[in-house]
Amino acid sequence: MTSYHRLTFEEREEISRLLAQKYSFQEIAHCLGRNVSTISNEVNSGGCNRYTYRAGRAHRRAIRNAAKRKRGKKKIILNKKLHEYTNEKLNLKWSPEQIAKTLKREYPNNKDMRIWPETIYSYLYTLSKGQLKQELLKCLRQKRKRRRKRRNLENVAEKRKIEDMLSIEERPKEIEDRIIPGHWEGDLIVGRNRQSYMGTLVERTTRFTILVKLKNKKAKHVREEFAKAIKNIPNYIRLSLTYDQGREMAEHELFTKDTQVIVYFAHPASPWERGTNENTNMLIRQFFPKGTSLNKIPLQEILKVQDLLNSRPRKTLQWYTPYEKFNELLR
Repeated sequence: MTSYHRLTFEEREEISRLLAQKYSFQEIAHCLGRNVSTISNEVNSGGCNRYTYRAGRAHRRAIRNAAKRKRGKKKIILNKKLHEYTNEKLNLKWSPEQIAKTLKREYPNNKDMRIWPETIYSYLYTLSKGQLKQELLKCLRQKRKRRRKRRNLENVAEKRKIEDMLSIEERPKEIEDRIIPGHWEGDLIVGRNRQSYMGTLVERTTRFTILVKLKNKKAKHVREEFAKAIKNIPNYIRLSLTYDQGREMAEHELFTKDTQVIVYFAHPASPWERGTNENTNMLIRQFFPKGTSLNKIPLQEILKVQDLLNSRPRKTLQWYTPYEKFNELLR
C-alpha cells in the first residue's frame, strides 16, 4: 500500500476545475487516484463547499495549518523536559487541558514549560504511525483517531445570549441538595437532521418525567407547550426549572408569568449542571434513537414511553419508581 501524501496545488486546481464541471466527489477521486474522503474533506474544510471551493485559497490554508502543526510538534519534541512531562501525564490519563493548566501552576516563571492544549493535540495527531502514537491516543478520553474542530463556546454563547437570564449560580442551595421537591430540569431532544424536536421535563427528587410533543423549537411554541405540560402539576410541586442556554427558552419571563415557575440557566456547554435531565435523555434514547423523526411519532406513543419511564424502578430511588415517589408528594 502506498503511503499518503498531501494534496498538491496542481491537484487542488484539478479539483476546482472538475467541481465547476459538476463532477461528483467519487468521480474526482477516481480521476486523481485519491480516496473519496480525501476529496470530501478537502472541499468542505474551512467553511467551504463544492460551490465556494477555490484552489489558491485552499492551498494557502493547508500551508498555514501544516506550519501550525509543525510548530506545536517541534516545541514538545525539542524540549526534553516538556516532552517527558507531557507523555508522563498523558499516560496517567490526564487531558491536554489539565496538563497545560498544571504546567502553568508548577512552572509560573518558566516560559519554556508552557504549552496550549491544542498544541498537545497537534503533537499527538501528527506523530508518525506506530506504537507510541497508538498508546498516547488511547490515553485521551474520546480516543478519536482524528482531531475534531473545536468551537469557541464562549463566543457562541455571547452571540446567542438570552436576555435577563437568572444564572444557576443564583439558584438556592436547597435545590442543588434536592432537599425540597418541585424543582425541574428541562431540555430538547433533537431528531433526524435536526429537523424535529421533543421536550423533556424531569423533577429532580423523584425523577418523574414529562415528555412534550413539539412541532418546532421556536421560542413561542416551546414556551406554550412546556407551560401547558407543567400546569397539569400542582403549584407546590412546580417551583423552578433549570435549563441550558438554548434559544428556545428565550421567552422564559413569559413562561414564569404564566406558570409561576422560575427559570435558572446553566452555564454554556455544562451538561453536568443538569445531570438528572441528561441521564433521563439517555434513557429516552432507548425508545427514540438518534436519527428518529420525532415529529412523526404519535402523541399516544410518546405518552406510552413516558409511562414506561415513570414505571421503572430506579436504583437512586432505592428501587422505587418515579410514579411511586411522585404520588407520595401528591398525597
